[in-house]
Amino acid sequence: MEGKNILMKNTMAEGFKGGAQAAHAQGLRGGKVRLKDVAAAAGVAINTASTILNRRPNSWASKETEERVFKAAAELGYRPNRAALGLRIGRFHTVGLLVADINNPFYTSFAHFLTLEAERQGYDLVIETWRNDLQRELACLEDILDRQVDGVVAFLSDHEVHRKFLSRQFSAGMPFVVVGTVASDVPPVDSVLADFRSGLRDAIEHLYTSGHRQYAFVCALADGQADGQRAHFFKELLADRHLSPSSYEIVRCGPEISDAHAIARKLLTAPRRPTAIVALNDLGAMGVLRAASELGLRVPADLSVVGVDDTPIGRYLPVSLSTIAQPLQDMARRAWCLMFERIEGVQPKPHMEQALFSTTFVRRETSGPLRVTTS
Repeated sequence: MEGKNILMKNTMAEGFKGGAQAAHAQGLRGGKVRLKDVAAAAGVAINTASTILNRRPNSWASKETEERVFKAAAELGYRPNRAALGLRIGRFHTVGLLVADINNPFYTSFAHFLTLEAERQGYDLVIETWRNDLQRELACLEDILDRQVDGVVAFLSDHEVHRKFLSRQFSAGMPFVVVGTVASDVPPVDSVLADFRSGLRDAIEHLYTSGHRQYAFVCALADGQADGQRAHFFKELLADRHLSPSSYEIVRCGPEISDAHAIARKLLTAPRRPTAIVALNDLGAMGVLRAASELGLRVPADLSVVGVDDTPIGRYLPVSLSTIAQPLQDMARRAWCLMFERIEGVQPKPHMEQALFSTTFVRRETSGPLRVTTS
């Protein structure tokens, strides 16, 4: 009897080896290795292979059978269909990130930090960009929900405009986190918001004490997008300095560096040009710096320039960029935590949560005392 058992085991092993080789050859000829190829190689039923590979708790298979299935899958290079698995278990281990402009290093930096957080929990990231186009933004909001994601983190042009859409997501239990700027109304979903009052206040204080009395704010936004809170805070802070409305202006332009460059040339060749310009973001500030250079203005002696976002490239320009920094890594980490808690249901949360982050003015070489000219 003992000899018979040994013979049976050897026969099974040879059968497994031969089956794996045959299935591997089949996979090479037919392309993608299928679940039935793994089952055939391991000498088990397809349902048994599926139960073992998906580590279902109701598996009755022996350890020896499990080892054969996993070994066959490894040797054949089998990759399970994640979409099918996700539909079955209700979890895709993928989250979506919606950004305005993938060419803006601010968004790519945020995506980098969010990816690090997601990978620690075994999740992937799918990125959509609405390319500073409000019509495309509407389409992307609907599209990203169809990409088999467990939740969405989104930078929106105006969360108030999308209130109905966001409310539907919250009511439906879709994990959704809005990242943006503090506004008068709280988004109807979880949110991670930057408060620009503190950073702008310190920037204006620095510029004012440096002798600047003529200002401009370059609002580089998508066509049809509202000016937003940064421009509002800018006017409010200058009014607190008792500067007349004629001492500052808010100018709109498109979202590209070239747009900021073109509008800056107009500003800097006007009869009463600004001596200090704050841009909506660092890319806009770089466009301003280029215009100033072309016009022979010295920075910061003739013109001080301040950006927003503290993108890494700004630190290494020939004249390093003064900016208002957002704690980007902390914001990405908090966005992920809010998302993950909703996905995993760590704690049932009937109400949306809001995380507020302060901004910080970082003084570098593009801002400083205004040169006093004598006639």
